[in-house]
Amino acid sequence: MSDGASRVLAAATTGGGPATDAARELIAGLALRPWGRVAPSVYETGRLVAGAPWLAGHHQRIGFLLDAQRPDGAWGPPEGYALVPTLSATDALLAALVDGRAGTDLLAPVARGLGALTGTLLATDARALPDTPALDLIVPALVNSINDRLAGLDRVTGDRLPRPPLALPVGLNPDRLHAVRSAVAAGAELPPKLAHFYEILDAAPVDAGPTLTAVGASPAATAAWLTTAGPDAGPAAHAFLRTLIRDSGGPVPCPAPITVFERAWVLSSLHRAGVAINPPSAVLASLTGATGAQGIATGDGLPSDADTTSVALDALARLGRPADPSSLWAYETTEGFCTWPGEDGFSVTTNAHVLDAFGQHLTRHPDADARYRRAVDRLSVVLPAHQRADGAWQDRWHASPYYATACCVLALAESGTGAAAAEAVDRGAHWVLDSQRPDGSWGRWAGTAEETAYALQVLLAVPTTVPRVDDAVARGHAYLHAYAGREYPPLWYGKELYCPTVIVRAAVLAACRLAAIRTSDVSHSVVDCGYRAIKTTT
Repeated sequence: MSDGASRVLAAATTGGGPATDAARELIAGLALRPWGRVAPSVYETGRLVAGAPWLAGHHQRIGFLLDAQRPDGAWGPPEGYALVPTLSATDALLAALVDGRAGTDLLAPVARGLGALTGTLLATDARALPDTPALDLIVPALVNSINDRLAGLDRVTGDRLPRPPLALPVGLNPDRLHAVRSAVAAGAELPPKLAHFYEILDAAPVDAGPTLTAVGASPAATAAWLTTAGPDAGPAAHAFLRTLIRDSGGPVPCPAPITVFERAWVLSSLHRAGVAINPPSAVLASLTGATGAQGIATGDGLPSDADTTSVALDALARLGRPADPSSLWAYETTEGFCTWPGEDGFSVTTNAHVLDAFGQHLTRHPDADARYRRAVDRLSVVLPAHQRADGAWQDRWHASPYYATACCVLALAESGTGAAAAEAVDRGAHWVLDSQRPDGSWGRWAGTAEETAYALQVLLAVPTTVPRVDDAVARGHAYLHAYAGREYPPLWYGKELYCPTVIVRAAVLAACRLAAIRTSDVSHSVVDCGYRAIKTTT
């Protein structure tokens, strides 16, 4: 265990003060809003505008899409991450244009959206696009929908817009979409995770019953099901959508609900940083499903996964409620651990979180089955083997290498074994040091509080003998002071990039707490870069 990891554990014995007050507010929200808090989604909101205009807040959703359009006509984050939200928003505004009841002129924003699609976003090679979930289903479905809508416009309107058909990116074809839709039409039983994309499957109503909260943890999927089956078929799901719409004033987030995901990440992150927390028993009890045969899911409507299960187990152990982690063996593969069986790819953060869970188990049960020790030793080699040449890690569930690097460094520093783990931690810290921006921040596209928080957590987990750490921490800490109150950009992988706001707030608060320990400025630092950001960011 490194000096930095020891400091984190020692910090857990301290508490009180602004950090605890801010954490108490966050944790109270976990119980008060059990579906979790995620920033509004352009993609998801667009699907409601296009397919469920009968839901309350339709005009507010159109307004949200108009306000969110970038000057270049696209929607969403930089690079290829803009493709899916731009397709969804453009298709939605086209649907509203055809409907004729929007109450505003939509031709100009539709034309600008089409221009962004034809000019850059679709004019690319599919291999250059980000590996967001089901992109090979979503993009063909939306391109086809836009082409159909354009073909159906009257001549006067159509002459003012680019003509169909839009082309798919080179190397992307609709074959998988057609195969999935054919299987759905034939009544085949599909993998549970495909429920998350129900809105593009052209599916008949699922036999979900009146108690279903959400289809696939997706408001768009849920709205598509209710539109086909009728609102009376799912009163609980209808109430769920109404609540989301009311809370956000029209637009909707995705994914939702994220009950276990939010609670596990917040509790683990805060306790690991030494923030004194005492979550309600009901919040802790919601994590105990991680001990089931297949573990636990992010939220209702999604299948169980190793990532959520691992972090839930880690949180329970840190909070004095250790649970049997044997459910994780269901996800073991020849490469390490999969997020779920049949995963198309390898997640370093899932494997880092498994290392966390097994490390916590061995700390409390040093005489546990030798299989756990072998897994820890194996992951201590597997994770360094996936480290980039520059010392960072990149993952398929987050756009920023700072998140993946923090997950891997923290796990290896606290629970890793052998020289490879120690060397990987050192290389990760040096990459962080070398990539700090002039203003003291860190970030893939620009400096952000979230990525700066992860970078600080990396630096504060390494030995104090690493040069330049104290100066970098002070500069990063100062940046978080200045950032307080600004919105967090979406960086997490979903149908499009999204922001789980409470999880990000917890990461920032944890970094502030750790930086405060290093700088001996607990009160000032936590108030400025933790509590105030929590109070003012929506």
